[in-house]
Amino acid sequence: MTRPEVRNAFDERMIADIHEAVNVLSVDDDVRAIIVTGEGTVFSAGADIDWMQRMGRMGFEENYQDALKLAYMFDALSRSPKPSIARVNGPAIGGGTGLVAACDVAIADPKAFFSFSEVKIGLVPGCIGPYVVRKVGQSRSRELFITGRRISAEEAERYNLINKVAEEGKLEKEVDNILKALLTSGPVAIDAAKRLVRDVPHLSREEYIKYTAKMIAELRTGEEGQEGTKAFLAKRKPEWVK
Repeated sequence: MTRPEVRNAFDERMIADIHEAVNVLSVDDDVRAIIVTGEGTVFSAGADIDWMQRMGRMGFEENYQDALKLAYMFDALSRSPKPSIARVNGPAIGGGTGLVAACDVAIADPKAFFSFSEVKIGLVPGCIGPYVVRKVGQSRSRELFITGRRISAEEAERYNLINKVAEEGKLEKEVDNILKALLTSGPVAIDAAKRLVRDVPHLSREEYIKYTAKMIAELRTGEEGQEGTKAFLAKRKPEWVK
């Protein structure tokens, strides 16, 4: 995100740019991971005030269509077949925290903090809600959504909003460590693993038995699974490890 002059706050242009970037990266075979971060010392301050004022002068339908674009942007990031890492280099407020929650892995600078401040201006974290609830659970979401209180990076880690707080000055190193781990994993398997986590909780017993069995069968007989098995038996690295 490259709007440091407004602390990387969202407006309709940046939402469209993020969505387009995710869509492009998601279908590029040369791309192995997506890293989301903010230019400067702030990850994202959430909604741009000028944008909010403009939308406040619009009617319901204009606001609904505008909010849909925001919702689909988060959905595109969450559902991308590419693994995503939130490199939280500073404060993440409102929709900024939503970006963190929509990513697969989040590593934060120790000085970062997080807040769902929407309620303070009479709104709610609507479009980001599904991703936050999945990460931190209903009980914690209820508290954070209605109080809008600020939480530290350490609290965010305890609440499972982020995966790890980096040591001072070691954010880049921690992100690189995650990237190295991802580059040793099969890209097709990563996509399947993401779908497994996303889909299984919503399936019935009979459905998840068949779903998981079908997934394993497809991966075993697929090109990547075959290569991975051969590489393991031959004690060599698989082709996707450069």
